[in-house]
Amino acid sequence: MDIVQLGPAELKAWMDEGRMFCLLDVRTDEETAVCSLPNALHIPMNLIPLRQNELPDDGVPLVVYCHHGIRSLHTAMYLADAGFENLYNLQGGIDAWAVEIDGNMMRY
Repeated sequence: MDIVQLGPAELKAWMDEGRMFCLLDVRTDEETAVCSLPNALHIPMNLIPLRQNELPDDGVPLVVYCHHGIRSLHTAMYLADAGFENLYNLQGGIDAWAVEIDGNMMRY
């Protein structure tokens, strides 16, 4: 299954529209202490197999993100294999978000 790549501008448009979706942050605790997106569910990538039951399974789009978009893509592929649908990867991760959308966001 191909995971849809969602650019930062597209995600911002979803937020501005009030669109229903779930943000999943798969970065480490140390990374989330630096910066994060509002209303994101934080489950570190290594804990996804143990905590995937915390994710919505009602068809709400799930947008997965990490620092640059690599770990989140792998997590989305894992979730697709586990039966989740309507999965998106934030292309470029939170770093791209900081560059393209929120210039005041801390970067690392």
